[in-house]
Amino acid sequence: MTAAILLAGVSGFAGPSVSAQELDRDRIAAEHFGNDAPWYEDRIPFFESADPRIDAVYYYRWSIFRAHQRDLGQQGYITTEFADDVDWQRHPYASLNDASGFHIAEGLWLNDRRFTDDYINFMYHGGNDRHFTDHMADSVWGRFLVDGDRQAVQRHLPVMRHIYGLWEDHYDFAKQLYFIEPLLDATEYTVSSIDASGGEDGFRGGDSFRPSINSYMFANARAISNIAAMAGDTALSAEFAARADRLQARTIEALWNPALGHFGDRYKVDNEHVSYWEPIRARELAGYLPWMFDLVPDDARYASAWAHLLDPASLGGEAGIRTVEKSYEYYMRQYRYLGEARECQWNGPVWPYQTTQVLTGMANLLDHYDHTGPVTRSDYMRLLRQYTDLHYQGDLLDLEEDYDPATGEPIVGLDRSHHYFHSGYIDLILGGLVGIRPRADDVLEVNPLLPDAGDAQGLGWFRVENVPYHGRSVAVTWDADGSRYGKGVGLSVEVDGKEVARRATLGRLTVPVTRAAPRPIRRDINRAVQLVRGDFPMARASGNNDAEALHDAIDGRTWFYPELPNGWDSPLSGQEQWYEVDFGQAVTVDRAELAFFDDGAQFAAPISVTVQYWQDGRWHDLARGKPVANGISDYRWDSRPITRIRALMKPAGKRAIRLAEFKAISSDTD
Repeated sequence: MTAAILLAGVSGFAGPSVSAQELDRDRIAAEHFGNDAPWYEDRIPFFESADPRIDAVYYYRWSIFRAHQRDLGQQGYITTEFADDVDWQRHPYASLNDASGFHIAEGLWLNDRRFTDDYINFMYHGGNDRHFTDHMADSVWGRFLVDGDRQAVQRHLPVMRHIYGLWEDHYDFAKQLYFIEPLLDATEYTVSSIDASGGEDGFRGGDSFRPSINSYMFANARAISNIAAMAGDTALSAEFAARADRLQARTIEALWNPALGHFGDRYKVDNEHVSYWEPIRARELAGYLPWMFDLVPDDARYASAWAHLLDPASLGGEAGIRTVEKSYEYYMRQYRYLGEARECQWNGPVWPYQTTQVLTGMANLLDHYDHTGPVTRSDYMRLLRQYTDLHYQGDLLDLEEDYDPATGEPIVGLDRSHHYFHSGYIDLILGGLVGIRPRADDVLEVNPLLPDAGDAQGLGWFRVENVPYHGRSVAVTWDADGSRYGKGVGLSVEVDGKEVARRATLGRLTVPVTRAAPRPIRRDINRAVQLVRGDFPMARASGNNDAEALHDAIDGRTWFYPELPNGWDSPLSGQEQWYEVDFGQAVTVDRAELAFFDDGAQFAAPISVTVQYWQDGRWHDLARGKPVANGISDYRWDSRPITRIRALMKPAGKRAIRLAEFKAISSDTD
């Protein structure tokens, strides 16, 4: 058999057929992603602005999204919260549902719809164990607003309805509200849990009727109603519309605290420290979640709550927005440690999780509420930039779990914390700054949340292109004086490469868009994923046969972050090395993807690789070539059944090889 050639850096995805290209996408992708650029080039919307820090974080956040796509093999991809395993994940998949809304809101902007589609399928095929609260149904509806895929959004309606019903175990029928322990709301050490302990702890306990869970359940009910209407089930649609209306009314009536001028918890727990139905005594960021889902009426009384966010004595920290106001008795008291290292708490630290929620709510307020209180577009951009800065540690981009609101320094900083995907950013840029407001009808609406020219928080220009919307490719450009792009002053919108709307000033543009069929999803299957250690497929190697190291190269995870070592490391021998995968049975594969890590010091990609298969008592060549470092090397051959496969690698001098991931793939030929 003649060995096939190596195709280095092949993305495996063909992008939109029509897209206006003003930006140098190849240069931008190479600058931000290096040898891994091909994965991004056809998939992501490309963005640039007059603020290079925003640009850098925008692309960094796409690298976070990419790094957290875990390949489960036959089950497709899921999105993880932590890059590597943690004890409280759903085993063996490494899934957690609390940040699923952010994962979907980021991924829906990809032109390659597979990742988010697989993730949604996984979560509704048993993956969502309700470990935490979430707004999955609402997020799935939000995805439909972008891709317009009616079949996909209706697919899981029965399971959505079933999961919604399961939450009755956290519903108080007398109060007609949902309650939750803060830990299971993904926010341990809140006011309710700390005060319910008498200030002694707060990790567990403190069950309360919270704005968060009630907002989530309102949004999920509204989404189920919308999806049921689309499916023609008018009775189910009416039932869930009524549920949403009741929950909206009860949340406003019961959880608005006039004394604090803020939405807040009421206790479900009743003990020697707190009383049932008593409101908590301090403001928290969770009080802004109702705006994230448009639960709040357009009323000046409620809009006044946003003053607390801007107040340095309340929720407005110097380096980020506080999760609880500064005057709270137990503000920033550290209760929990892992050894000597500080652990997660929500009694003041800045959390990207709630920062994203609040900025999403603020974007809604500024976009379509008449009563916005003291909040302006300048405030949105100032807080967006403040959040942007949290992604930096010096010159290094590395988002962690939580931060000190006074200094912006990470608090937790554990090994697991690096490049944490528990929040959103891309959606804040595309849906907020750029102002693409997805809709269910055949209209594209754009309303950038930028202040007027001359404001210190303004931007003189931006452009985004390759944005998927209702099967089309969209670009949006803002050029305050026309000098950046030379195509005129103002805001313009393009659909499939043609300008369809323009105005000279910032403001709202609406454009009719005829839907196109959603792009088909290609589903190649990785046969080399070992989900359960000790099960097939199994790996062995020429050296370093540590079980965990062998597993790490076939665990379905690919990234090139030096802070997060991942993969199999060869010995420092300078001799030829090999890494083998035994499938335990014959599987049909036609290509391999190999990812090698290079840190410029200890590890380097090998200078050559030969992919081989075992047959008739010996190894036979399949493909060979020189691989790339910190990117994907794609080796292809004619499809054939294989029981064992290996990579034979010649190291670069005496530098070790780190094989970050080995994939053996059956290509989708449909």
